[in-house]
Amino acid sequence: MRVLTDDGCELWTSDTGRGEPILCCHGGPGLWDMFSALDPGSRFRLIRWDQRGGGRSAPRGPYTLARMVADVDAVRARHGLDRVIVLGHSWGAHLGLLYALAHPERVSSLVYVSGVGLGREWHAEFERNFEAALGDRYARWAALRAMDRDEAGERELAVLQWTADFVAHGERYAEEMAIPWFPVNYEANAALGEEMRAVREEDLIEACQALAVPTLIVDGMADTRPRWAVDSLAEALPVVTRVRLSGVGHVPWLEAPDEFRAALLDFLGVVSDKEG
Repeated sequence: MRVLTDDGCELWTSDTGRGEPILCCHGGPGLWDMFSALDPGSRFRLIRWDQRGGGRSAPRGPYTLARMVADVDAVRARHGLDRVIVLGHSWGAHLGLLYALAHPERVSSLVYVSGVGLGREWHAEFERNFEAALGDRYARWAALRAMDRDEAGERELAVLQWTADFVAHGERYAEEMAIPWFPVNYEANAALGEEMRAVREEDLIEACQALAVPTLIVDGMADTRPRWAVDSLAEALPVVTRVRLSGVGHVPWLEAPDEFRAALLDFLGVVSDKEG
């Protein structure tokens, strides 16, 4: 199904399964949907989409946080959903949070997977962890980053970078994430990153303190992005469950699918019991 936004941008979406819908927001910014291996079980319907400028969606901006939030709502509305579970990963976790803050009445629960919290102090530690995770491969990654790259070079850079997101079998998982392959949208990445850096952590904390949407935070404790970065978010949210998966990196549904599914279903079961 294609979704046409109010500013005329065509978004690619996928709707699979039957049951309670989960709307997924992928990472990036500037990437595309990588939830094809996510299996929440037969009780759920999975709605995936490529954010504007990435993957199978139209290569056009504007690339702003407000526009991205509006796009989430366009996908929700086009699929006929009044309220929906929103599941976001990495940058998509932050996008899901922003959507819940903007439209709490349209989000039944929020699943915040491998997000990086509300501030920016984590980034220096992440860079050290990333270099250590790549080890001998870091020199090749740095060389690729510094050169003008063709499509093959772009893909090699991304796969090498994603390898650091896993504790084991990183090369295999990173290759899976690169199928299908699309160009990385660096314009979207830069624009949204700059806007996120301009938002004060204190303002986000204050907004989160008023958010009554039940939220599950999932941390892979071996993620190169330090998990203490999410502490201020967890402390601010009034209704929050936090699950820490030991020995798991940045993409838990690939590296530990059974543990991830169990955490998700347990959380959503508790939410359903309370509401029903």
